[in-house]
Amino acid sequence: MGVIQSKAFEPEYRHPVTFTPSFLTFFFYTNHFILSTVDFFMNYWLVKSEPDVYSFQTLQDEKVGRWDGVRNYMARNNLRSMEKGDLVLFYHSNIGLEVVGIARVVREHYPDPTAEKGDWSCVELEPFKPLNKAVPLSIIKAHPDLQEFGLVRTSRLSVMPATFDEFSIILSLGYTQL
Repeated sequence: MGVIQSKAFEPEYRHPVTFTPSFLTFFFYTNHFILSTVDFFMNYWLVKSEPDVYSFQTLQDEKVGRWDGVRNYMARNNLRSMEKGDLVLFYHSNIGLEVVGIARVVREHYPDPTAEKGDWSCVELEPFKPLNKAVPLSIIKAHPDLQEFGLVRTSRLSVMPATFDEFSIILSLGYTQL
């Protein structure tokens, strides 16, 4: 594998995705070539947490964390759609405003034990991998292929789906391969 060379000094996104029969995905980023085994057919998500309340480092320290306390119906329904093995982008909200890592769903939805009333759900996540470089919200908002991403369009939602392309672009912006 060679390095893609560019005359530009600033990183510039080149080409989103090319598929091969084995579902290997290639990302071209100026001066970087990233090979990933992201699966086109799995579900991808983004969860948001304030890092001073529950950070990606806390999840790494705990090994498995319960994603509870969600009290928005749309976010709850997204939790209920998560399947074991799905990959989840971990976003630090309020402080940092950046995607910092990848988690994996290890237990599908079950009743949220923190809910005093109502029909609320939670899931369990394990840390999968920190991003090599955190991806700030400003970069995400400026990227032309992420304009329909839930983080840009419905920024208040704490649990949201991500498409394969959105997930892949975030990985490439974070110089991360799976």
